[in-house]
Amino acid sequence: MENPNPENQLNIELSEEVAEGIYSNLAIITHSPSEFVIDFIKIMPGVPKARVKSRILLTPQHAKRLMMALSENIMKYEQLHGKIKEAEMNALPLNFGGPKAQA
Repeated sequence: MENPNPENQLNIELSEEVAEGIYSNLAIITHSPSEFVIDFIKIMPGVPKARVKSRILLTPQHAKRLMMALSENIMKYEQLHGKIKEAEMNALPLNFGGPKAQA
């Protein structure tokens, strides 16, 4: 189906470097009145130090849209592949000096 209004199309470019992606197994989320900050981290077993691999800053409105999009996509995923099993959360000493974060 052709878009009847081609001037409203958005062309999104994806470089090879970004297309490779960054693996993350921990996300730290903090916020202020004007923004949400999501730090994506890769932690390795037995390694006491981890580095933020990517930081994404969002307006509160975009953070809510992301939450709704993730929720919708998880629902679709589970309809196709079955319920995602939640792993037990290990207590991590994550005191980075900012507001208490949730992952």
